[in-house]
Amino acid sequence: MISYDAVVIGAGMSGLGAGIRLAHFGKKVCVLDRHALWGGLNSFYKKAGRPFDVGLHAMTNFAPRGSRGPLSLILRQLRIDRDELELQEQNESEVRFPSASLRFSNDLALLDSEVARTFPGQVAGYEKLKRAVREYDDGRLSASPEMAQVKMREWLTEPLLISLLLCPLLFYGSATERDMTWHQFVIMFKAVYLEGFCRPVGGVRRLLHVLKREYTARGGELRMKAGAKQLIPHPAGGVLVELENGETLHAKKVLSSAGKVETARLLGAPVAAGAAGRLSFVETIFLLKKPAPSVGWKQTILFFSHADDFKYEESEGLISTRSGIVCAPENFVGEETFPEGVLRVTSLANYDQWVKVARAGDAAYQVAKAEAVAAQRDSLTGLGPDFAPHLTFHDCFTPLTVEKFTAHDRGAVYGAPEKVLDGATSHGDVFLCGTDQGYLGIVGALLSGVIMANQHILAKE
Repeated sequence: MISYDAVVIGAGMSGLGAGIRLAHFGKKVCVLDRHALWGGLNSFYKKAGRPFDVGLHAMTNFAPRGSRGPLSLILRQLRIDRDELELQEQNESEVRFPSASLRFSNDLALLDSEVARTFPGQVAGYEKLKRAVREYDDGRLSASPEMAQVKMREWLTEPLLISLLLCPLLFYGSATERDMTWHQFVIMFKAVYLEGFCRPVGGVRRLLHVLKREYTARGGELRMKAGAKQLIPHPAGGVLVELENGETLHAKKVLSSAGKVETARLLGAPVAAGAAGRLSFVETIFLLKKPAPSVGWKQTILFFSHADDFKYEESEGLISTRSGIVCAPENFVGEETFPEGVLRVTSLANYDQWVKVARAGDAAYQVAKAEAVAAQRDSLTGLGPDFAPHLTFHDCFTPLTVEKFTAHDRGAVYGAPEKVLDGATSHGDVFLCGTDQGYLGIVGALLSGVIMANQHILAKE
């Protein structure tokens, strides 16, 4: 039986981040993943000879060279030169509701001016909200369960402004329907508004290749097509990691990015009913004959709701066309060239409805996907130019795709609603990292892996 200082379950961002950190300090570490490609939710593939990114709309937490912040911190901790990523800043994004909209960029002055223009009576309260966000220590590994909207109403009296500010933060990081905790609100407000969006040249595959290279170059072992089946406490200490292929490894410590519910199941621990998340998405990547900006889609990312009464919740049908996201990867500042124009459209979905369709057979499932894609296109009417005449190809993923490639119950993109900030599980040598530990997004996931490795393995020795 091979023994390791640490076994990391999942070769996504948090798993690779943890692996790099541990390998750098000379730990014998193995990262496991049941799939052939690393990256988890943020990965890449080819279809019809065309390259596709999965998961990445943008990296949040952009920080200029020499500045402080999560991105700078994680690059230092992982010993990665930011020049390798060629990070391009967003052009300009927007939150658009029927009665009002807010534009924002990596320059906070734009959002400040938009709030002052649209909600002049809320400026003083908005400034107090920003001050509260800046003063809050989001690095703590324990937090009260206060909800964001309750806290926001301490300073803001206009429900529409509250919804506009919340919309991108919920779409990009909430596992809770209709709201998020104040702790996560602060993390996401800083990530999206105070710091902003960027994109590596070449997309997510560039970042993933750098992470894999750094991990293996430092002696880390990466096992693909090697899923964990069971975690068993070892009588002499540590954990036995039984793999799906029948092999068993021994680890002094285990870091699991599989998720809270999923890790409890690996440990044979009880899982409460309703503990898994409910929120998943359908996303379609549309490829165009012309660049998206020349077709008329100028925003880097557009968050929209067709009603001022914004609802961030599981859809009743296969998807919800009431709100969504449109991302144009070509609208980052830089000279990256794309072989075809790209628009990514994301909609809230209903996992149970997709399961029901899939049970009727693959033909029914493919028809449902085609109907969802058509509905997504229709939902963009009035938001921007019709891009149908320029379409060359598209691909679509559903909650079932998310479940297959992340192993998250119900295809819950952001995992379980209740996060475990200290990473603790029912076993003293097994800890969570990633989505269910509480840091979200690409930078957040990397940070989670590093923090949990530092806290539970490196700091103990």
